[in-house]
Amino acid sequence: MSATAVPEKRASGPRRWTFGQIVLTALGAAVSVLCTAPLLWALFTSLKSETEAVALPVRWLPKEWTVQAWTAIFETGNLPNWFVNSFVVSVCVTFVVVLVSALAGYGFARTEFRGRNALLGLVMTGLMVSPAVLGVPLFTTVQSMGMVDTYWGMILPQCAPAAMVYILYKFFQSVPRELEEAAFIDGAGRWRVFFTVVLPLSRPSLSAVAIFTFIASWNNFLWPYMVTNNPDLMTMPNGIATVMNSYGIQWAQLMAGGLMAGLPLVIVFVFFQRQIVSGVAHTGLAGQ
Repeated sequence: MSATAVPEKRASGPRRWTFGQIVLTALGAAVSVLCTAPLLWALFTSLKSETEAVALPVRWLPKEWTVQAWTAIFETGNLPNWFVNSFVVSVCVTFVVVLVSALAGYGFARTEFRGRNALLGLVMTGLMVSPAVLGVPLFTTVQSMGMVDTYWGMILPQCAPAAMVYILYKFFQSVPRELEEAAFIDGAGRWRVFFTVVLPLSRPSLSAVAIFTFIASWNNFLWPYMVTNNPDLMTMPNGIATVMNSYGIQWAQLMAGGLMAGLPLVIVFVFFQRQIVSGVAHTGLAGQ
């Protein structure tokens, strides 16, 4: 008579946490609190009256909840127009940056021509130059071209993406050449290979470049402030700053306007967080 093996029963009950898990959880909770606290402070301040917003001692929660700041920011400012301007500028900048970065990155990664390394080095020097340093030369150029107080004046100077070119250049280097060679054998040309083979493989990196560019353009305050004085062309950051300067700093309105300006970026992150994480992972691994 053969003995049958009786399967061991796993211990029931909650699994005990290790010391490392407890430390990581505590650190994650602390970082979450630090990242969430400014947003909560801005929200609570926007629900205070202007008198209570500057009162001492500082209180987190308002004594009297009011939407006066939100009402005032809609009445005194032209939020729909500023939102449309920011959206148009950011979308156009994102489209141009993705197109130029993809073409330039692929050209540097896959084509050989005289002066390639020197030109690539020249592009990479853009990583070492602060955009604020280029403000005056760019403004002089835009003014000489008659593009002050125009959409093109706000869009084109933001389309010099040295960092994005480098990111896609490193990614295209990691794409197997065998895929392109197989397409060449089938009779495809360079442009067809780029659009039908390389670009579909580059969706994670292209998504990361597009999202980061959109966020940077949406938050850009300095250049639109320099190149336009027309209230009808102001973007969200510039428009909110104008409202704040009309009667001094109104802190409750400032917080309400800041939350309104940041809401589209929160929506972008919520709906495209998978693409952001995947793009960062791909661009991080491309240089290895």
